[in-house]
Amino acid sequence: MTSTPSAPRLVLATRNAGKVAELRHILSAAGLPYELVGTDAYPHVPDVKETGVTFAENALLKAHALAQATGLPAIADDSGLCVDVLNGAPGIFSARWAGTHGDDKANLDLLLAQLSDIADEHRGAHFACAAALALPDGSERVVEGRLQGFLRHSPAGAGGFGYDPIFQPLEETRTTAQLTPDEKNAISHRGQAFRALIPVIRELLG
Repeated sequence: MTSTPSAPRLVLATRNAGKVAELRHILSAAGLPYELVGTDAYPHVPDVKETGVTFAENALLKAHALAQATGLPAIADDSGLCVDVLNGAPGIFSARWAGTHGDDKANLDLLLAQLSDIADEHRGAHFACAAALALPDGSERVVEGRLQGFLRHSPAGAGGFGYDPIFQPLEETRTTAQLTPDEKNAISHRGQAFRALIPVIRELLG
């Protein structure tokens, strides 16, 4: 009796099960036979400090570190909110805009305060995401996704996280916090970037 060879493994630089499930679904829908796991599968791998000055640099830092630590092809992403009148800020500082990393409410409240006198026509913004694939041999590739919209004056919706309650995508009447997970994934910056990785994975990994 011959055993069936196991699917080649890809590792995603996240401990967020939802993000792993999202990319796993995208790989499956594209017919790519990879086993995707998060960094929880490799407890010895430390988190990487995001010292880059762009989303792409941070994504590459994490992907290369994970590829070297595991000996496997690695995917990482970095994303944030870019506000037109703030010249692209908070940008890479989105998760720690108010000073403490991951304090969603403080970040959102500070941004709303900073934009309190800004009229609707000048509240344009976009979510940006860079997704990187790095191989143990040092090969790399980065793709990007973007979701255009504008910022509400007050939060609406209980879904999502971060700045979702004040971000309304173009051609939408709801904020991203009011969309269902499937609706959000279909248009999100991260969903776009992950889907753009499919031809890259095919090219570099076969």
